[in-house]
Amino acid sequence: MSHTDLSLLALIGNASLLVQLVMAGLLLISLMSWYVIFKKLFLMSSIVTSTRKFEAAFWSGGDMATLLDNAQRHRKESGPLERIFEAGMHEYLKARQSRPADTAIHVDGARRAMRASYQREMDAMETHLSFLATAGSVSPYIGLFGTVWGIMNAFRGLANVQQATLANVAPGIAEALIATAIGLFAAIPATVAYNRFSAQIDHLANRFETFMDEFTNILQRQSR
Repeated sequence: MSHTDLSLLALIGNASLLVQLVMAGLLLISLMSWYVIFKKLFLMSSIVTSTRKFEAAFWSGGDMATLLDNAQRHRKESGPLERIFEAGMHEYLKARQSRPADTAIHVDGARRAMRASYQREMDAMETHLSFLATAGSVSPYIGLFGTVWGIMNAFRGLANVQQATLANVAPGIAEALIATAIGLFAAIPATVAYNRFSAQIDHLANRFETFMDEFTNILQRQSR
């Protein structure tokens, strides 16, 4: 192999079929990871913005009936916290109409409705996070497998050479190491993104649970 054959494309092109398949698989994982990362970035940014906006409106002393009406009229644009509030408030009003004397039922129904809505919102936010976790943990091992296989082929090729030199073995090892590099390229962004999104979701979950507790207390005081 000449010096010009040590370019990246030449090394990939001269790699064995299995190593090429490993590289292609890792590139696909990387592309899918970046798609999920950018999708999650926009989603989480939108959720944080909508949560801050609704918290400001709620704690500013606005009328709850007005907040409920806005949530129902702009459901497609509403955020998770607003939908949790809508579920609890709607169930609370429905219980008051059906059983006006039983105040405990009113609050309990609202709490259960908010908890169910909260779980749905958490499931939606955690969608595809498992893929990022899997990509981050598995990609280096897939790349290492391609590297080991490529190095084995490189040393097997030395069996047909009377005098082994660095020039004989270097191209084969370089081809194999590309698989590890691609594996790390796929794993590092996926791992960083998974950790960041997990931390964001945990923080939002705490905010949602705090809101549900405080809103439940408000409903209890109103029911007395």
